[in-house]
Amino acid sequence: MSGVEKITVDEFRARLDAQGVSGRTHKAFKCPMCGTVQSMQTLIDAGAGPDEASAEKYIGFSCVGRFTGAGSPRKEPDGKPCNWTLGGLFRLHKLEVQTPDGEYHPHFEVATPDEAVALEKAGAR
Repeated sequence: MSGVEKITVDEFRARLDAQGVSGRTHKAFKCPMCGTVQSMQTLIDAGAGPDEASAEKYIGFSCVGRFTGAGSPRKEPDGKPCNWTLGGLFRLHKLEVQTPDGEYHPHFEVATPDEAVALEKAGAR
């Protein structure tokens, strides 16, 4: 897939650390299809699980809209949730993270520090 950014786990973690949010549940990502900025806390709040352990498998892989009854992605990203998830037939992600074994894994983009902080301040616990 062309146009996919490939980074190491260390770079991935550094980008998350640079967000400056209050904790792990507020590390934020952007859905590649709708542009929604979301965190583990927004997934928990949407019903992806009662706690961090339950929601962890969805973060950066499934849009929060899958848990709120949102529809399919629109033609242009609009910042409203959709029902997209990675790992299906269509490979439309923009980021892959390389694990120490050399494998690349699709992932939602890491949100910018401003986006992550704004999401946390907007009310995600």
